[in-house]
Amino acid sequence: MALLQTLLLRMITTAVTLLGVAVIVFFVIRVVPGNPIAMMLPPGATAEDIATLTAIYGLDKSIPQQFLIWAGGVLQGDFGTSITLKQPVLALVLGRLPATLELSVLALGMAILIGGAAALTGTRLRETRVEGGIDIAQGVALSVPDFLWGLVLILVFGVLVPVFQISGRVTPSLQLPFVTDFYLVESVVRLRFDLTLDLLSHMLLPALALAIPLAAIIGQLLKQSLKETMHLDYVTLARTQGYSEAKVIWSQALPNAILPTLTLVGVQFTFLIGGTVIIERLFSYEGLGNMAIDAVINRDLPLIQGIVILFAVIFTGVNLLVDLTYAALNPRLRHG
Repeated sequence: MALLQTLLLRMITTAVTLLGVAVIVFFVIRVVPGNPIAMMLPPGATAEDIATLTAIYGLDKSIPQQFLIWAGGVLQGDFGTSITLKQPVLALVLGRLPATLELSVLALGMAILIGGAAALTGTRLRETRVEGGIDIAQGVALSVPDFLWGLVLILVFGVLVPVFQISGRVTPSLQLPFVTDFYLVESVVRLRFDLTLDLLSHMLLPALALAIPLAAIIGQLLKQSLKETMHLDYVTLARTQGYSEAKVIWSQALPNAILPTLTLVGVQFTFLIGGTVIIERLFSYEGLGNMAIDAVINRDLPLIQGIVILFAVIFTGVNLLVDLTYAALNPRLRHG
């Protein structure tokens, strides 16, 4: 019952959050100086041409009227038409979303592996030089933003030692028999491992740039949780029963220490998706973040709205999933 109440409350909160985001974004981008219609037309366009296009895109009405018309379309699955690309916004956004999701999930997986390994190693070799070295490395990883890590990786592995691709999502000369936009997943399912390797060679550097700061955060929190857990009674009892230190950490301390880290991973994953905007631009990766920058530059209002709403849906959805998972794993919350 407590879990059901949590789900209902979170769904209501999510709906209110999405409505607030929609209202704020819709009004803010319309009060920012700049006329997207004027940017579409050549220099010799007349005022009549501008007025005609303005009416076509519904920008001649008041902002509240525009919002009601747009919101009514959204409820029917119509997010409008891109001003610059002349295509439905929903199709454009959903076409780029799989690329960003694959990059984000790969970065998250790398961050968990790197951060988890650092935390377990630091806990196993606590109060040694190895732990001090790990702490220093994590401090450096946190102090450098992801886009600077991207520049470093491009310089090292794209210029000095060119072993990875630094631009695009896939090599254009390869045959692409994809029926979905989830290229990496589909290449594995269809056993096209040549495409899988090519996709990974394009994704590894941007994913690593995103993963490094997150790995440091995960490693720090998990190590702290493990250290606190290592002094509890049941861990001491496991030692007296003859368990090795590695087994004590892995089988006794880790299952309980991982809960706070789980919440952090979910929250940080939403920020990681937002961080793809700059990284995708840096690596010319054909994802949603790259499209978002183009939409802002071109003042493509319908496309900006669609991208922001989709990001908001992802953020709230991930947070909801994390809350429910934490409630399911925590007996005190599960039983109210």
